[in-house]
Amino acid sequence: MSDWIISVAGTETGKHLALSLALLAAFLHALFGALQKGRHDPWLSRAAIDASYGIIAAPFALFVVPWPEPFMWPIFVGVFFIHVGYKLLQAMSYSRGAYTVVYPVVRGTGPLFAVIGAGIIFGEHFTLGQWAGVAVLLSGIYGLALYNLRTITVDRETMVPALMLAVATGAFVALYTTYDAYGIRATADPFTFLAWFFFIDGWFMPIITARRWTKLPSSEIVPLMKRGVIGAIVAYFSFGAIMLATRLDKVGEAAVLRETSTVFAALIAWLVLGEKVGPRRTALMGLIAVGAVIVEMAGQ
Repeated sequence: MSDWIISVAGTETGKHLALSLALLAAFLHALFGALQKGRHDPWLSRAAIDASYGIIAAPFALFVVPWPEPFMWPIFVGVFFIHVGYKLLQAMSYSRGAYTVVYPVVRGTGPLFAVIGAGIIFGEHFTLGQWAGVAVLLSGIYGLALYNLRTITVDRETMVPALMLAVATGAFVALYTTYDAYGIRATADPFTFLAWFFFIDGWFMPIITARRWTKLPSSEIVPLMKRGVIGAIVAYFSFGAIMLATRLDKVGEAAVLRETSTVFAALIAWLVLGEKVGPRRTALMGLIAVGAVIVEMAGQ
């Protein structure tokens, strides 16, 4: 599998596969975000997910995939600290703001910085048509956030700090997208990077939330751990899909396409969390989808 992925990287087959993987990551990332914003404390939800995927990844990292090359260990140190910052900011923003307001801001900030970062690190350059697509996509994402901010009644007293944290979280999304893309391209086997990422990344949140676990009612432990296992499986496919997409094709395009997750997030909020989706929000979600299509078509 690894040899085939490496062989199609940069080809037309690789481009089509990267497109499919980025869209799959978009849907799964929206689902992943909703799992953290459900009935449980977002900090504990994230800790349960991380612990689950760290435990599951351990045998694959230690006994199945090739061990990382020596030069990969400093890269993994960077990956660890960047993701720690991202998770802390994300949990802080989710605990202060409504999901349908915070999530679009996080995802809208990420692709703009990721495209710029991909240009600096990987020498990628968007055409004028692709930048127009980014503008359309971002107008839909931020328009959706502003509309939700105007109409939502949940967590309004903490909305301003939540939005500031959401912007900072989006900056970390761009940082980990470009840095992780560098990491998965540096190692010979992409699955080595993925297995060791999940193994290393799975331990921070469970440790720092230890005190919160002691306050969790015993009746909630099993439901939360079930959510953690489900979230871990979603995380494997979501993060794995976007990382493989960045290995196969342009990092910037994959980052933009993943942000159609905002559309999926709104649908999940409507269908699962019971939040309303009217014609204005539907139109704004349409802008997001159109922007992603423009970026993809203008890059042909």
